[in-house]
Amino acid sequence: MTADQPEPGPYAIVAVASSAGGIQGLTTLLGALGPDLPVPVLVVQHLDPRHRTVIADVLGRRTALAVKLAEAGERARPGTVHIAPPDRHLLIGSDGVLSLSDTELVHFVRPSADLLFESAAGAYGHRTIACVLTGTGKDGSLGTEAVKSRGGTVIVQDPDTAEHSGMPTAALGAGPVDFVLPLEEIAAVIRGLVEAKRH
Repeated sequence: MTADQPEPGPYAIVAVASSAGGIQGLTTLLGALGPDLPVPVLVVQHLDPRHRTVIADVLGRRTALAVKLAEAGERARPGTVHIAPPDRHLLIGSDGVLSLSDTELVHFVRPSADLLFESAAGAYGHRTIACVLTGTGKDGSLGTEAVKSRGGTVIVQDPDTAEHSGMPTAALGAGPVDFVLPLEEIAAVIRGLVEAKRH
């Protein structure tokens, strides 16, 4: 590392999962993150694979961050939101390169938050932030366990404020989490974490 390169922050990746009610939840979260986020954001939102997805366009109009559907082989970029395409699992390697998979459903869903969270935890360990927003079912709960076991940070939307409380409640039931917050407060916490300087 040369003198003119900034010290890497304490976190390398933010992974977010949502399902039912998630477009509104993601709009609120991403819109409040502001520009110039120093880490990439990876998103699993359960989408109907039978319809052409416009999620990247919809979210891109509501945040200062770049928003795109994830592509296999591309490198996750700071300040960019990479969204899992419909019906494809999204994974990240330790080199920051994204991969897509159409392997079997996990908890009846593809893309799977569990697989995304587990791959991020495996790639980045304690430098991972996993965030579970509104949704039905329990996708994400195993993945949050994986993130915590590697020393990462888990943020869960307060189920009482979620449009659908299934996913947040399942994540809380899976084990300890670091923050349980109303949706409107999550972005400020994420920014505070990723922008903290190493001591």
